[in-house]
Amino acid sequence: MSQPGLILGPDETGLTVFIEGDRIRETRNSKTAQGAGTSGAQAVDCTGGRIQPGFVNSHTHVYSGLAPFDMPAPAMAPENFVQILERVWWPLDEALDEAALRASAEFYLANALLYGTTSLVDHHESPNFIDGSLDVIADVASQLGIRAVIAYGATERNRGRDEAAEGMRECRRFVRENRRPLVRGMVGVHASFTVSDETLREVGDVCRELDVPLHIHVAEDMADVVDAQARGYLDPWDRLRRLNVAPAGSILAHCVHTSAESVRAIDEAGLWIVQNPRSNRGNGVGYPRSIRESKRVALGTDGYPAYMKEERAVLALDAAEHGERSEAVDGRLDAGRKLMGEIFDADFDLAPGSMADLIVVEGDRVRHVVVGGRLVVAEGKLTSADMEYIRTRAEAEASRLWSRLEQRR
Repeated sequence: MSQPGLILGPDETGLTVFIEGDRIRETRNSKTAQGAGTSGAQAVDCTGGRIQPGFVNSHTHVYSGLAPFDMPAPAMAPENFVQILERVWWPLDEALDEAALRASAEFYLANALLYGTTSLVDHHESPNFIDGSLDVIADVASQLGIRAVIAYGATERNRGRDEAAEGMRECRRFVRENRRPLVRGMVGVHASFTVSDETLREVGDVCRELDVPLHIHVAEDMADVVDAQARGYLDPWDRLRRLNVAPAGSILAHCVHTSAESVRAIDEAGLWIVQNPRSNRGNGVGYPRSIRESKRVALGTDGYPAYMKEERAVLALDAAEHGERSEAVDGRLDAGRKLMGEIFDADFDLAPGSMADLIVVEGDRVRHVVVGGRLVVAEGKLTSADMEYIRTRAEAEASRLWSRLEQRR
């Protein structure tokens, strides 16, 4: 049985949106919502607000959700990007267990909805809790009502090829078993410099077997480029290409140190690049000027909170500082909806027939959020969970996580 419909509006422009099931049935520009109602539909007041498509976070790490709760700094401050991974993020993901991951997902995804982010693409790692880890994230996403695309990032950095095989098994299992309407699976690799050619070939085989794309970090730092060259390749993209790893629709996160020639080849192959301005700035890895050569560039947060308006603001600042004209970066936030459209085989526009993933914004406040026709945030509050309860659980779980983290450093 389909869910009851919704009527959003009229908003401050006079727009009313009529929703049935998970789709927009009709849009109407008028000052009233009379005459086109859906039987039994719930009317949602949008007075003073503006209806628009929801935001998409095209690359993130939900496992970092507890970091805002006073995550302890490493004993020795990192001096470069690889040391940031080795001293900050890799010890964190190694300390994750099921309870910590669930609390991270709840806090991160709940806040994403409150920020107006209706879809996200997650790249997950928890080396000591692999089997079933994607179900934890998917279950939280389904409960809260956020659209999610998830993958486990296979790597050899702890236990060699056996660890990579476990990561691939988790991706395969999840893609085959998942039946959640709002969730899809991909195949993941952490970054090419953490895996062998043999693992990459196997990853390509799994992508083709499951008919799903790859999600991987590419050339985030020069260390990835140096590693690829030491293995006999021009750069990480050349390695993926020659090993036949990344099918069309794959997501290459960052590409900061990718040449214009490689970016054009990535675009021609039908792959997505995801720029992460706050993370790139925070990690000091540089500005990805060459990615303007691609028409398929979306915006992500790389583990930063899914506040896409802030990500877009930092993008604009970075672009200006590096002499990029606004038209070179305009549309990267909206491009995430095209990415979602490819994955879910649907449109995500504000138009009849599109998925009903919509937000109502009033000034700087996200007032309502609808995902797949379901009202998941009403008047700035979650409809399926208590944010204060989520925060309390997150604080308690963070304390336990930090104790395990300190033992690993």
